Amino acid sequence: MTTFMGLQINRLLMIAFTIASVWHGFSQSDDVSNGAYKAFLLQKTWQKLDPDHNQKFTEAEDKRQWRRYKHYDVNKDSILTQEEFTNNFRIPYLKTEGKRKLNVLYKTTKEEDLYLDIYYPKHNKKDEKLPVVFYTHGGGWAAGSRHGAANASFKTVHMALLEQGFCVVSVSYRLVEKNGTTAMRDCIIDSKDALRYISKHSEALGIDKNRFYAFGDSAGGQIAQMLVLSSPDSLIGDKDLAKYTYTMAAGVSWYGPVDFENTSLFNPDDRPNFKDRFSPRILKSGTKKEEALSLYREMSPVNYLTQDSPPLLLLQGDSDNTIPVKHAYYMEEKNKAINAPVTIQIVKNSGHNWRKVGKPIQPTRDEIVQTTIDFFVAHLK
Repeated sequence: MTTFMGLQINRLLMIAFTIASVWHGFSQSDDVSNGAYKAFLLQKTWQKLDPDHNQKFTEAEDKRQWRRYKHYDVNKDSILTQEEFTNNFRIPYLKTEGKRKLNVLYKTTKEEDLYLDIYYPKHNKKDEKLPVVFYTHGGGWAAGSRHGAANASFKTVHMALLEQGFCVVSVSYRLVEKNGTTAMRDCIIDSKDALRYISKHSEALGIDKNRFYAFGDSAGGQIAQMLVLSSPDSLIGDKDLAKYTYTMAAGVSWYGPVDFENTSLFNPDDRPNFKDRFSPRILKSGTKKEEALSLYREMSPVNYLTQDSPPLLLLQGDSDNTIPVKHAYYMEEKNKAINAPVTIQIVKNSGHNWRKVGKPIQPTRDEIVQTTIDFFVAHLK
């Protein structure tokens, strides 16, 4: 009976969310679908935290997720109950003074439906076609959310870009699951389909499909590089979106990898018996060994760099053990060889996510944010 009821609740939530999303469409309102979407996302998230259905979640079950949600444990007993989670669950969105279109369904896959959020600048002229920055979140291609656009330094960047007259679009993509049906290639394909979807509806949305920009961190930085450097007609996903094209103007990658073929780039201190944990995320369960190399090369942004590539800014920490600074130097070598429009900036004393390693990072986080904003503004066409 419990299982049956759970299935019924899931079905009702999905029906309610589908109706709300269709109703929401491209309307002026930004909150029509939020209630149903929140219920849907809350249940989906809790199911991942509580697969054994005991209505509790602890650090021992998943340390990474515990760090993310431990502040929901309001009584500080080191046990997150379903009630605590439900009562405190919030979805972060950018709180802007401009128009917003939230939870826009852009693609349906066999694994899940995919959504994006569109934020408009406060001031824009009637019939003006706006440039748009696409944000692709980090998380090792296996975690994270488009809602990260409203958190920490990303929020600062996006709010500043809105002030400069850009639209900001935050993109969801399928996440890689161990021994699952998805891989890194699907993350790229989904993200490119998001661009194609916006291109398809550019007239209705008031967006200029010839002024697309990309911004991401870590895994999202690699996706941003792929969006900027790879051809719009490559890595086709949804056949109904395949014919819609766009033009990339520029992009920024924070500590994103550039190459997967040369696994030594992921070894920060050249230690023996190093095992790269990211390249396997390129391979789906059942991928043949002889196919692996071509997939590694396909997912490596450095292989798409040409003299005619759009401008790209790579910022990388010199003490990053997750995505080592070797990646930036490797891209710099390729850049010098072909004279491509790539700018490399190394952040001293910085680990992943601009974490301080020893001394304070240099440039500072605020300066990194400003450099990012300035780069987009400088390449605003």
